[in-house]
Amino acid sequence: MRQVYLDNAATTPLYPQVIEAMKTALEQYGNPSSLHHLGAGAEQMLAEARGEIAKLLKVSPGNIIFTSGGTEANNLAIKGTLAGKNRGILITSSIEHPSVLAVFARLEREGWKVLRLPVDGQGVVLLDKLEAALREPTALVSIMAVNNEIGTVQPLQDIVALVRARQPRAVIHVDAVQALGKIELEPARLGVDLMSVSAHKIHGPKGVGALYAARPDTLTPLLDGGGQEGGLRSGTENIPGIVGFGRAVMLTRQELARRTAKVARLRERFVQGLQELPCIVVSPARGVPHIVAVSFPGYRGEILLQALSGKGVYVSTGAACSGKKGNLSHVAEALGLDDETVTGMLRFSFSALNTEEEIDYALAMIRQVLAELAFIRGRRRR
Repeated sequence: MRQVYLDNAATTPLYPQVIEAMKTALEQYGNPSSLHHLGAGAEQMLAEARGEIAKLLKVSPGNIIFTSGGTEANNLAIKGTLAGKNRGILITSSIEHPSVLAVFARLEREGWKVLRLPVDGQGVVLLDKLEAALREPTALVSIMAVNNEIGTVQPLQDIVALVRARQPRAVIHVDAVQALGKIELEPARLGVDLMSVSAHKIHGPKGVGALYAARPDTLTPLLDGGGQEGGLRSGTENIPGIVGFGRAVMLTRQELARRTAKVARLRERFVQGLQELPCIVVSPARGVPHIVAVSFPGYRGEILLQALSGKGVYVSTGAACSGKKGNLSHVAEALGLDDETVTGMLRFSFSALNTEEEIDYALAMIRQVLAELAFIRGRRRR
């Protein structure tokens, strides 16, 4: 049976070059904190990977802190900024990733005031609501670059400009996990203080991410220990994972234009094919090309998912990181979608490893599954 993987927003397959780089790193077993030759070799690998990420983001390597993934990077950014402080409100959006929303929920229970900005029908933060929120003294603003469930690209330049004009001392954090390698990201030029990224969304390994920090000295670490990563992330560094991250970033940087153009063509082909089907494209037309959320009213998303999986087409009903088996939850609520639209939701997400033939096969299997389910439904009604 043919297999077509269209769940790249959840995680991506590793590039062969990444696997080879990680194999080499596994054979170099030195601890980067050791002073001998093997330790120096591991430290050099660490520095090279850090340099690759800095090149892609166009920042200094000293501003990159390695973490265990996007979730830890988000936690370090938010908790590390607010530790020991108790002044000002916290602002985020209503459609953030759970690793941001859960942190703010905890901080709210601890006494912080949290404002969750509403979004329009396309998932874009309402700037007038942000401007109104900024009338109060603000400690931190955290807005994601790209929504992981529907692909909305937030107007970060406008958001940063508003925050700097109204609350210049507020810290600005951007969760860019779903944006890395998909849109241009230059945190220093943009003027943000903190930006979270992760390896496994760009054909790197799971379990490794990074935080860009304009002022690392202002952060309080989450972990106490040996003081690795400039004292901000204690624990022996995951050298194979970090090396894989660095190689994935290098390939992304070298092939960014080609990859982006290819995925955009795949999205266009897919969306055109959907026009023949009874469905609604929920994702905004101006969102990132690698995510397309689609609703099939009258059907249940999880049933469609399992039926497509049985034909070798792998998709999701929402965010793999939410820990839930259901549909889009808080994102759907924020968008104001009706229950029927939400129930029939699937997320298709592409990468440059996908082909036009795979898109055509997926569309054919969607048609087949819908026809089969309609036939079964018709027989039950007799």
